[in-house]
Amino acid sequence: MNKIQVGFLVSYDYQLLKNAIPLVYSEADTIFLAVDINRKTWNGASIDISEDFFTWIKAFDTEHKIQLFEESFYVPELSTMACEVRERKMLAEKMGVGNWIIQLDADEYFINFKRFVDFLKSKNHYLVNPEKHKIQIQPFHVSLYKKTENGYLYVNEATKTVVATNYPDYKIGRKTRGKVVYFNALILHECLARDRKDLVQKLTNWGHNEEVDLEGFMKKWDAVNETNYKDFENFFFLEPEKWKHLDFVKGKNFKKLFENFRNEKEKALYKSDFFIFKKNLGQFFKYLFK
Repeated sequence: MNKIQVGFLVSYDYQLLKNAIPLVYSEADTIFLAVDINRKTWNGASIDISEDFFTWIKAFDTEHKIQLFEESFYVPELSTMACEVRERKMLAEKMGVGNWIIQLDADEYFINFKRFVDFLKSKNHYLVNPEKHKIQIQPFHVSLYKKTENGYLYVNEATKTVVATNYPDYKIGRKTRGKVVYFNALILHECLARDRKDLVQKLTNWGHNEEVDLEGFMKKWDAVNETNYKDFENFFFLEPEKWKHLDFVKGKNFKKLFENFRNEKEKALYKSDFFIFKKNLGQFFKYLFK
């Protein structure tokens, strides 16, 4: 109990875990990798996961923290979102209520995970009778939009996301009905910054596939580059205006991207202390009499 349990969903973008896992490894008590045993996506498409990936996991896992969780997560009768919620609940059960349950995707790169873990541990009282005190912890995404010749275009405002909870009664994706606790941490989200074929595969097979205007979205994505991005606006795949503007960071590979982002861009993207205080105060009053 009171452990830091990290779970990743493993699918077509599994190679990105080689970037994501090292960022959380030292602070996690256990890392669970949820893989469909039949190698299916939530949309029923077949995927191939190279044995070289599992060889890498075995070599990297020097402290024996990583556990493989293989089950059938694709159900033909369910929507992609229903399949996602089902898998997340199954994974959370494996991780164990009574611990901090942190679920991440392969393309989510935590910046300063230790700071986030220290915050969770300061809230360990929420792990006692969690069903009576349900909370969900929301840090913030910085979404990478597109890889260019010399670096990456990214959304220049951090947006809230849910990654941790004490009680995983997921309703949509990782969202529960528990009280939100906002924490000023950043996750670099590779999100859409893939080659075109991989991006179309993601948008076709993820939990939001039925909500995305794929043709319209890809038309803008194809047109934007590192020289003209200031001429465009409204980039979000669901409600475009939620991602108003882009910015650019140099970095021809992940290592350089992460280094340059932390040195040059990170500080400007944190929310103000007043913003965090105001949001948490609002949640306090919202749930005061519930």
